[in-house]
Amino acid sequence: MADTDPDELERRIARTRAELAQTVDAIADRVSPKRVAERTVTDVKGRAGQFVASVGDALGVAPRPVAYDDDPERLWEDERPDLGPVLIGVGAVLIVGAAIVLWRRRRRG
Repeated sequence: MADTDPDELERRIARTRAELAQTVDAIADRVSPKRVAERTVTDVKGRAGQFVASVGDALGVAPRPVAYDDDPERLWEDERPDLGPVLIGVGAVLIVGAAIVLWRRRRRG
């Protein structure tokens, strides 16, 4: 037979309400614009750091922390990066992009 004690039923209802309130608060916190923005910023910072590290690896330059009081003129004093491969890559991307645009225009017209 079911438990019909009114006090026990009230305790169960109160516990269920509290659990439901916690769940609703957790959902609201997860979808709040502020939290979404914070997660997005964290994600972008992480991806940017990975990108910078991979570009540094491609150029053969090891990233090093830069202090705010570092003299900008002395930034590359130890090792100056070779920009040749970067410029060649950028040029190749521009040429391929222009070729795709021209190809699509000819195809339409």
